[in-house]
Amino acid sequence: MTAKRTYYPATTPQQRKKLFESWEQSKNITAACRKAHVGRGTFYKWKPRFLKGGTAGLESYAKLGTPIGTGRVAAEIQNKVLDMHAVHADWGKKRLADELSKANNWVPLVSPNSVRRILREAGLWDCEERKEKKVRSEQ
Repeated sequence: MTAKRTYYPATTPQQRKKLFESWEQSKNITAACRKAHVGRGTFYKWKPRFLKGGTAGLESYAKLGTPIGTGRVAAEIQNKVLDMHAVHADWGKKRLADELSKANNWVPLVSPNSVRRILREAGLWDCEERKEKKVRSEQ
């Protein structure tokens, strides 16, 4: 039988303040976590911020693992995709992505799904037409 795990919702600034105040008084992490109703992982997550900025460092909640990029492809690569599609309109997203990477010494520039998104945003990717093509070819 596995032990039931306890779920702790996101902490509030008041909880975090209470956690570290009780930890400073007792120097007992487990007791401080119980008093503030948070898990031990939360204590260790917030400890570097507390040591660096004191109670003021516990006020704001900024995710530590936020994404850096926008997830968008550079305009230069988008133009390459559109140009290649203009020359080879019958190629699919995978073939276009592979040909672009082949031209770049087999270093991938763009994923097949990004190729599809670029073509769809340009109005060149018609899902219904491709579905009909697939159905006709299977018959």
